[in-house]
Amino acid sequence: MNKIKIIGAGLAGCEAAWQIACRGLPVELYEMRPALLTPAHKTGMLAEIVCSNSLGSENKNDRISAAGILKEELEIFNSLILSCAKKSQVPAGGALAVDREKFSSLVTEKIISHPNIKLIREEVKSIPDDLAIISSGPLTSNALANELKNIAGERIYFYDAVAPVLMKESINFEKVFVSGRYGRGDDYINCPLSKEEYLNFYDALINAERNLPHDFEKNKYFEGCMPVEALADRGIDTLRFGPMKPRGLIEPRTGREPYAAVQLRQDNADGTLFNIVGFQTGLKWGEQKRVFAMIPGLENAEFVRLGVMHRNTSVNAPAVLDKFLRLKSRENIFLAGQITGVEGYMESTAMGLAAGINAAMLMSGKNFPVWPRESAIGSLINYLMTTEPKHFQPMNMNLGIFPPPSQKIKGKQDRAKFFRDNALKAMRNEFQENSSLLTSNPSL
Repeated sequence: MNKIKIIGAGLAGCEAAWQIACRGLPVELYEMRPALLTPAHKTGMLAEIVCSNSLGSENKNDRISAAGILKEELEIFNSLILSCAKKSQVPAGGALAVDREKFSSLVTEKIISHPNIKLIREEVKSIPDDLAIISSGPLTSNALANELKNIAGERIYFYDAVAPVLMKESINFEKVFVSGRYGRGDDYINCPLSKEEYLNFYDALINAERNLPHDFEKNKYFEGCMPVEALADRGIDTLRFGPMKPRGLIEPRTGREPYAAVQLRQDNADGTLFNIVGFQTGLKWGEQKRVFAMIPGLENAEFVRLGVMHRNTSVNAPAVLDKFLRLKSRENIFLAGQITGVEGYMESTAMGLAAGINAAMLMSGKNFPVWPRESAIGSLINYLMTTEPKHFQPMNMNLGIFPPPSQKIKGKQDRAKFFRDNALKAMRNEFQENSSLLTSNPSL
C-alpha cells in the first residue's frame, strides 16, 4: 500500500499523521530536526512549542470564546495535540497552557509508538511527486520554501517573535502580587508600574537596540503576535491598552488599579518558570536584560530563554489553495498548519486535522468531507479561501470569521453561545452521518 508522506512534525504534521494513522493508513512523517535546527527550535522533539506556552482560551461554564469552540470541535475527532495539551496542562486561568517539555514528550511518544507511522529524521528539500502533506511550519527550510515558491507561484512572510522566560525564584515578590483579572483565580504574577515607572520603561524600550531584518526584507508583523517594541512604536499609551493593561488588577498595597502592569504566566508544570505575557520581542539579548530589569519585581530576573525574532513563511492561501487545502497546481499536495495562512497553535492543529482527513479520503478513494461553514474549522478554511488575495494576512480563530447570525444578538457572550451551538450541531450532524466513512473513532 502506498504511504502518505508528511513533511514536518510540528503540531499540524503530528495531528495530520495521527488522524491518517488512526484511519488505518500508513504514514511516513519527515522531520529535519535535530540534524537541522531552525532559529527558534532548540530540541529534536516533535511538536516543540517555541513561542507562548498558551494554546488559547477554553470554554468553561458560561465563558465561551472562538478559541474554545475550536477546541471543542477538535475534541470530537480525538485530537492528538489537544489530548496531549490537557495531559500537560499548567495553571493559566481560563486558558489552556502547557508544560512545553512534557507536552512535546507526550506527542513524540504517541507518534513513534503508533504502528502506522514511520518517523524519518531527514530534511526534505523537494516536493514529492506522490500524495503528500506539507506541514513544515512557519520556519520552513530555505530549500523547501524555494521549491514551494516555484510551484505555488507566490508566498508571503511576516516576522514573529518569542517572549522571554525567567526563573520564578528570581522574582522580587515584595514588588509584585498574585491575581487574575477581576479577582478570577491566582494564576498570574503581576508587576505593577506607576506612571513614572511606566514612562521610564517606555522610553527605554523604544530606544533599545533591535535585531533588524536584512535590508531586502520588509518588516511585516502578524497583529496577534507583534514584538512589544513594535507595539510601543505606535504610541505612548499603546502598551497600556495591550499587554500592559491594568484593567481588573487591584494592587493589594494601594487598593487601586496600577497605572500599568506586566503579567507573568506559569510556563512549566513545576511552576519554576514564568513567561512575560505579550512580551514577544526582537530586542538584542543584552538590551532585553537591561530594559526588562526596569519592570518592578524583575530587577534581578534570571532569564532561561530570551526573546528571539524569526521569519514566518506562509502561502497566499486564497490565491494558491483549493477548498480541500490542496495546491491548485498540484492536487496531490496538501498544506497544513501555519504555512496555510492561519496563525496560532490550535488553528495550525485544526488545519493539520483537516488536511490529514482530506488526504486519507483521497487515498481511500472516498469523497472529501464537508467542513460546515458554521463550524470553527469550516470558518477558518472559508477565510483562507475567500479573502481577497491582495489583502490576505494570517488569521487567528475569532468570532468575526463565523457566518453572521440571521437575527441580531446583543452581547458578546450571547453571540459566542449562538456560534458554539451552531458549530457543534453542524459538525456532529455532518460527521455522525458519515462516521463509518471518515473515522474509526467511537467518539463520533
